[in-house]
Amino acid sequence: MAGRLRTLACALAAGALLTVGLSGTAAYATEAAPLAVAPQLGVQFNADGDPGQCGGTTGEQWAASPDWTQAIRFDTDNRSGGCQLAFGVYDPDGTLAGSSISYSLQPSSGGDAGQCGNYQGTYAMPILPIQVFGQAVRVDTDGRPGWCNLTFTVTGRIVLDVQFYPDGDAGQCPDAVPAGQYRSAFAGTPVTVKIDTDSRSGGCQFLLRLRHF
Repeated sequence: MAGRLRTLACALAAGALLTVGLSGTAAYATEAAPLAVAPQLGVQFNADGDPGQCGGTTGEQWAASPDWTQAIRFDTDNRSGGCQLAFGVYDPDGTLAGSSISYSLQPSSGGDAGQCGNYQGTYAMPILPIQVFGQAVRVDTDGRPGWCNLTFTVTGRIVLDVQFYPDGDAGQCPDAVPAGQYRSAFAGTPVTVKIDTDSRSGGCQFLLRLRHF
């Protein structure tokens, strides 16, 4: 009888150890493999005059990779003011470490530089574990000669897809591709969009998507 009791006690103890061991392993596995947070691409787009010139999604927006941002719309003309535009990347896990994105706004050759604001030049798109934007640039194209070139340059393991297409007179969005198509900026291959909106019908729709590999 005593032998049978000792055998039963050993079996129960072994079962308890097995249960603890299995649950402990499962807990450890869950803690050891947290899901990464996808980087997010931010766009800030605001009117500084007549708000009808800066359509689509205004204010601040963030899109997780590899989703597209919501469209913003350039329709500047002879109305007062223009559109302020800035970009940033939220990267809480450091997924994009070693990569960079810059953006520049410059007048076209021979164009009236006043259409492209006071902050013409090239600026880094911040890639940080907080949501912050880089330097704002300003588009205020109208009937003056030329347009504004908005260029994106990428280094490292990043691809930046750019949709830019007209919803009216296509001459306001030179070199645009049809809606749903896009150009991709990657290391060694920048992408430029040409913004030439004025009093012609319609405007230019603009979306971005961040991918990494």
